[in-house]
Amino acid sequence: MAEAPRPRRAPGQVRDAVLAILEAHPAGASVALIIDRTRGIIGDVSASSVRSYLRLNTPRLFVRDGRGVYRLPGLEEGTNGDGHAEATPAPFRTVDYRNTTLVQADCLDWLRLQKPNSIHAVVTDPPYGLVEYSPKEQKKLRARKGGVWRLPPAFDGAQRSPLPRFTVLSPHDLRMLDEFFSRWARSLAPVLVPGANVVVASNPLLSYIVSGALAKAGLERRGEIVRLVMTMRGGDRPKGAHEEFSEVSVMPRSMWEPWLLFRRPLDGRVQDNLRRWRVGGFRRPSATSPFGDVIRSAPTRKEERGIAPHPSLKPQDFLRQLVRGVLPLGDGVVLDPFCGAGSTLAAAEAVGYRSIGVENDPKYFDVACRAIPRLTSYTTALDHGIL
Repeated sequence: MAEAPRPRRAPGQVRDAVLAILEAHPAGASVALIIDRTRGIIGDVSASSVRSYLRLNTPRLFVRDGRGVYRLPGLEEGTNGDGHAEATPAPFRTVDYRNTTLVQADCLDWLRLQKPNSIHAVVTDPPYGLVEYSPKEQKKLRARKGGVWRLPPAFDGAQRSPLPRFTVLSPHDLRMLDEFFSRWARSLAPVLVPGANVVVASNPLLSYIVSGALAKAGLERRGEIVRLVMTMRGGDRPKGAHEEFSEVSVMPRSMWEPWLLFRRPLDGRVQDNLRRWRVGGFRRPSATSPFGDVIRSAPTRKEERGIAPHPSLKPQDFLRQLVRGVLPLGDGVVLDPFCGAGSTLAAAEAVGYRSIGVENDPKYFDVACRAIPRLTSYTTALDHGIL
């Protein structure tokens, strides 16, 4: 009987699996072990595909020892006392604006080159469906062809923003999502100072995946921050049976957005951590008001989307409140490793914080370079006293 053809795989799956395996084996791993673990992550994959990937990317990405063992450079030799590679110059495109540094790079590649204990907070809105931010699906989105992106019609005279179809992710897509965020969390944890807040935009369907990945990396779950906002997601009647089931909503209409809150474990007591590392809590809005876990918001305004066209753009009035809060003493560096059009960086700039943003897509990187100065000076609804 002829062997059944192997399923076609999305670009990057072998790469992501191999990198995850070698990160877990800093002293190196044999080809046989890499093949076996890769199959455990992404299913049936040919041994020749794994061997070819290793061979074609050595020495650019991998070191091959004489005994037939592959490893990542810097994880065994030339490391510091914590076992992490010392920061070295990398061929990343970098643009500076006042207190902001914008880097075009894969955030995993960038994180591997950073010094431990160098980041004081993270605020980010990551790609929850790896598929929709692939070059193929981004090309469809930019051409208004849809793909996995839902392109809703105009509503009340306003053009509705595209939304990713999270409900179409397969079990395989979910496994890859878990593997990606597990790798990201493991790469992120060492660069954080003790007590650093990590705030990650989420959605109710997939938040458990990222939450589990962050917890497995050793970060402490500290709850959630609620962005209280009415969106157009959910609430629809069954497709093709609107009249028959006119009183049915397939899923609840979304009226809030969860942002996961984690923290690198403290170095001693809170006050000890604040004195040494300058973090370990949240900055209060005023002396009489604690930082709360519900922030009223509104959909991103048309003017902001015109400045920074990105399908996941969050409004400045929300981001400035959130970003201001993550550095309790107003001191430190805020990182957005999936910075998109730069809205988080602009919020940090607006409140006077230093920030670093990493964006892999060259088109969004260019958008961010243009948008950050304009978003920084943008007058929000909060400035007008509307919120």
